[in-house]
Amino acid sequence: MNAQDHTFFHQNGYLLLGQLFSPQDATRFRAAFDHDRKEWRAMWHSLDSAYQTVNCDPLITWPGVDEIIRHPRILAPTEAILGGPLCLSEACLRHMAPYDGEGWQHWHRDRPHWEEHPLRTAYVHAMIYLTDVDESTHCFSISPETADAPILDKEAQLQRGGIIDLHGLAGTVVLFNLSVLHTATIRPTQQERKTVQIYYGRQDQPNLSNHTTFPARLWREHPDSETRAFYSVLNPKSRAFAKAFGAAL
Repeated sequence: MNAQDHTFFHQNGYLLLGQLFSPQDATRFRAAFDHDRKEWRAMWHSLDSAYQTVNCDPLITWPGVDEIIRHPRILAPTEAILGGPLCLSEACLRHMAPYDGEGWQHWHRDRPHWEEHPLRTAYVHAMIYLTDVDESTHCFSISPETADAPILDKEAQLQRGGIIDLHGLAGTVVLFNLSVLHTATIRPTQQERKTVQIYYGRQDQPNLSNHTTFPARLWREHPDSETRAFYSVLNPKSRAFAKAFGAAL
C-alpha cells in the first residue's frame, strides 16, 4: 500500500482497489458461485436485513475460493491497514435477487471501532464483485469517516460524511473498515448481484464471528506454515467440527 492509499483509507475508512480480477477470472468465479448455489442449496440461508441469501461455509462447499481469500493483491493492503500478520475471520458468498419494490437501506456498523489502533480498524471487510455493479443494480454504500474524527451515531454520521455508492465492473474489490457506517443499497432492478465477502483480522486478535468453518486441511494439514497460520484463529464452530471429526487441536 502506497502513502496515498494509506492516507485515503485514514480519511475515508475504505479503499477501492479497482478491477483487481480480470473478466476471465470473474467469469470463472461466477460459474463456481452459481454451481455452489445449485449444488449446495441447503447451505444457503436468508439474511433479511440486507435482502440477501448467503453461504458462509464456502471453504467447505467451494474449496477453490481460497484463491480469492488469499490473493496477494488483497492481502498486502489489508495487512498494511491492520498492521500485523493476517488471519481469516469469515468468508461468505452473497446473492441479491432482482427486486421490484421501493429501494431501501439498513445502515449499520458491524463492530465498535478499535480506538487504540491508528486507523481504528480491528477487521477489514473485502468485497469482491462477481457481477457488474452500477446505478441500475443493488450496490454497496458507505458513509466516509476519518479515523481521528469523533464517532457519531447513524444520523449524525450520514449528515457529516454523506453517502458514497461504490460501483464497479465484475472483478472489482473494495476494502473497508467494518466499523465504519455502511449498508447494502437495495434498488428496483432486474439484475442479480453476486459477491464474495471476506473478513480479515489479525492473528493476535480474537476471531470476528462464528459463521465460517475452517477445514483442518488448511489450519493443520496444509504444507505451508504461513497458510496454516492464516487459518489458525479458529472460532467455536470450527473447533466443534474439528472435535467431531477427530482433528486434534
